[in-house]
Amino acid sequence: MEAEGLDWLLVPLHQLVSWGAAAAMVFGGVVPYIPQYRDIRRTQNADGFSTYVCLVLLVANILRILFWFGRRFESPLLWQSAIMILTMLLMLKLCTEVRVANELNARRRGFAASRWFSCGRAAMPSRQPTSC
Repeated sequence: MEAEGLDWLLVPLHQLVSWGAAAAMVFGGVVPYIPQYRDIRRTQNADGFSTYVCLVLLVANILRILFWFGRRFESPLLWQSAIMILTMLLMLKLCTEVRVANELNARRRGFAASRWFSCGRAAMPSRQPTSC
């Protein structure tokens, strides 16, 4: 008799725990990438981040979505795959932009330095135009 009296409390509590667990499954894989994204964006340096990890996770999540069409499983896992794919694409976009910008800056510095060394100058360049 007491168990029936507590149903009004246990059923919504069970539902709340179920929704919380589903949300943790869906967004739990993305949480570690938030500080990495912010750090790469702040420092404009993606040297410590492996794009191969992104490749592996993209392939794994795409395969999981394709498997879902053949044999259905819980929808939070499907949503987790979709969100992880979006996260990996965002991380790859950021890393690509940062690495391209860093390479362009390095090439510009190298080009400017080679221009002055080719004229026979090893000192700091002056602001005066040169004939070489």
